[in-house]
Amino acid sequence: MEKLTAKEEEVLGLFWEKGPLYVREIVELYEDPKPHFNTISTIVRALEEKGYVGHSKQGKSYRYHAIVAEEDMGRKSLSSIIGRYFKNSYLRVVSSFVEEGNIPVEDLRRLLDEVEKSQKEKSD
Repeated sequence: MEKLTAKEEEVLGLFWEKGPLYVREIVELYEDPKPHFNTISTIVRALEEKGYVGHSKQGKSYRYHAIVAEEDMGRKSLSSIIGRYFKNSYLRVVSSFVEEGNIPVEDLRRLLDEVEKSQKEKSD
């Protein structure tokens, strides 16, 4: 799938948060000054072309919905970040969190326990 712009990610987030929406409903979710209907319509169509959003016809208009789950998008984005900034090393990622104090040692121990348990279950 193609990368998303910041605005596309923002609109996709609205679908994850609110569920299926009409373009006019998306516009109404914004605070003043609200974006123009055509601007949001263009963003939604771009999301659809990129394979993130689908639609169903409701009378004369379209109701759009996310077809990519937020969790799947998160995994894909995380993998991309790890590849780009950490040379595909998950060890580097965890090490950087530990070094910066972003992950307590207790959480790290719990994570190791979970990994060991998972590995043991797979081998049984």
